[in-house]
Amino acid sequence: MELDSPLKQILGSPLKIPQQIPTSSIQQAPSGPQEAINSIKIQNCVASVSLGCELNLQMINYRTRNSEYNPQRFHGVVMRIREPRCTALIFRSGKLVCTGARNEGDAHLAARKFARIIQKLGHDVKFIDFKVQNLVATVDLRFPIRLENLNQVHGQFSSYEPELFPGLIYRMVRPRVVLLIFVNGKIVFTGAKSNQDIAESLENIYPILQSFKKN
Repeated sequence: MELDSPLKQILGSPLKIPQQIPTSSIQQAPSGPQEAINSIKIQNCVASVSLGCELNLQMINYRTRNSEYNPQRFHGVVMRIREPRCTALIFRSGKLVCTGARNEGDAHLAARKFARIIQKLGHDVKFIDFKVQNLVATVDLRFPIRLENLNQVHGQFSSYEPELFPGLIYRMVRPRVVLLIFVNGKIVFTGAKSNQDIAESLENIYPILQSFKKN
């Protein structure tokens, strides 16, 4: 199934979460949290940077390829590059948001490339305060989880309404990461600022999920 619109906005890109795992693809569950951490996959890195000057968005759109600007629908220029494959949201204030990268390095490289494109158009561009705003990652623990029981015990941190969304939403306090946990053992992490945040959140949740493992 596909995540519905609000969750697409949270995650930055659509992710397909299968409701069932084909028997032929079932693999042995990780032997422990470290093995699970090693199997984490980054799906999207959202980062921002200030270009340090006000931008002429109409001119940028007119003079660049792979860009679009429709201020009645969205008040920024949307620009895309192929290598690394990334999309920039560029605002009049000079703020640039990069999304679609698979890691921080690619996000930084893409942001530099977008900045260089804008600089070549005559803007006095700088590169100030580059920050990762959101990392989205996935992992498959490969064991089924009793989500209703988990929600009953951890209701202070979780919400589970299967008639609206099939996953349990778990809001971890430290690190501040949101986990979407599915009955088949798949997890989507969002809101992390670093790979370390994701690894720590999985290390924290792993023994909890094991205690709610379906027999």
